[in-house]
Amino acid sequence: MKKSVSVMMAIALCAAMVSGCSGSGGQKDTAADTKAAVETTASGAAEKGSEEQTAAAENKKIDKLNVYFVPSREPEEIVTATEPLKEMLKTELAREGYDIGEVVITVGTSYEAVGEALSAGTADIGLIPGGTYVLYDDGADVILTATRDGLSKNSDSAKDWNDGKATEPTDQQVTSYRALIAGPSEKGQELAKKVNSGEALTFDDLSSANWSVMSSSSPAGYIYPSLWLQENFEKNILDLGHAVQSDSYGSAFARLASGQVDVLCTYADARRDYEEKWNSEYGRSGSIWEETNVIGVTPPIYNDTVSVSKTSKIMDDAFKTAIQNAFINIGKTEEGKKVIAIYSHMGYEPAQSSDYDNERAAQKMIQELNAK
Repeated sequence: MKKSVSVMMAIALCAAMVSGCSGSGGQKDTAADTKAAVETTASGAAEKGSEEQTAAAENKKIDKLNVYFVPSREPEEIVTATEPLKEMLKTELAREGYDIGEVVITVGTSYEAVGEALSAGTADIGLIPGGTYVLYDDGADVILTATRDGLSKNSDSAKDWNDGKATEPTDQQVTSYRALIAGPSEKGQELAKKVNSGEALTFDDLSSANWSVMSSSSPAGYIYPSLWLQENFEKNILDLGHAVQSDSYGSAFARLASGQVDVLCTYADARRDYEEKWNSEYGRSGSIWEETNVIGVTPPIYNDTVSVSKTSKIMDDAFKTAIQNAFINIGKTEEGKKVIAIYSHMGYEPAQSSDYDNERAAQKMIQELNAK
């Protein structure tokens, strides 16, 4: 009996030992699995970090990127407003494969100075108007056109603007705007009546009116209206019998409201900006939309450009594409929109040189006028 008990105890002990050995083996396996998982995770993280380091190492290094702005506003105001653009460009261009060491923003002393800097390669990128671009296109390539809010009216036909209703902004972004010619005086209404009835104006009709124009460098206030006269009547502003220069659009609208001038040259649709003043400051009783009429619509005036230097040592086709993508992406963010708002830009779209052919025609006309 004692022997039987001893045998049973031995069997139980062996079973316990086997069970214990089995449990110990499971724990070792689990620990091994955990260790392997940790090592795999660490290896994956290391590989990912290595990939990112490799990608960063593969980025092309550019020590300095020179971005120039035209002095359309106070230089200090532009410098302050565009300060965040430096880091934005670095971030976006890094994603495009370029590591920029330093972004330097400069406001030129004049529009011409920025054009010359692009031609010389001193500026790599220039945010410049279309007129400046075409004057310096031997040394600069246009890559982007700025967009602005579109308008509810955008017809080539003058009478389509004369429905007595306000022109409203739209959600659609556009790359160009137009110049308009309008007036509420007796002579202005006489001209508008012909336009709205579908009757063609003659140059004698126009020359018999008193005109308000802006300086000869103003696209909407002088250059494109002169181009409109040339295309439709083979004449220009200098051929008009009565044209006076206004120092601002505000003073031009004041003259229009008082009857001092019959017609003014302005951007589309400037009446939105002077709708309230038309009554409160200029003393008119009726709505600006009812009292003024458009008698002519110029060809589209393309918006400002982002242009790059043809002589810059860092510029090639791949980098141009990267700059395009960077500015387009910046223009899609709220932070980016705040920066480019200094120039009333809402975003950017790819551009080509032929977009600015009307500007070339306008500049050629101005040069011919100046040569007389």
